Amino acid sequence: MRTICVAGTGYVGLVSGACLADFGNAVVCVDIDESRIATLKSGKVPFYEPGLQELVTRNTERGRLSFSTELAFAVKSSEIIFICVGTPSTPTGDVDMSFVFSAAESIGRYMEDYKIIVNKSTVPVGTGVKVAEVIARTDLDFDIVSNPEFLR
Repeated sequence: MRTICVAGTGYVGLVSGACLADFGNAVVCVDIDESRIATLKSGKVPFYEPGLQELVTRNTERGRLSFSTELAFAVKSSEIIFICVGTPSTPTGDVDMSFVFSAAESIGRYMEDYKIIVNKSTVPVGTGVKVAEVIARTDLDFDIVSNPEFLR
């Protein structure tokens, strides 16, 4: 069993977190949106995906899936951290990477030991290098994995 933090509880983050928990991992899904976390803690999934409600309920009841607004605790207590935050389009059609870089900066600030950081946000090629530069911890080792989700 691994301890995993999923930063972001939108479609990609919640589905990923619930599936990782269903494989027996201890997963905490974190979001800055307090109302979304309150909804999830009350047992409700805020959007429809076939089978997701049952997956979340089962893994929450078994103690493998939890929800929080406390990124610091989740980062410190996890071996693997998934970045699953939004990457909206700008008015010019570019990708707004500010949420990804903000999450990376926070993760870097809270890390106390080696972490594997997985970027699942929809990002352009080369983002892993930029995320590593944002974290830029010379006192700690970490690895970046890129596994972006491309949804239609």
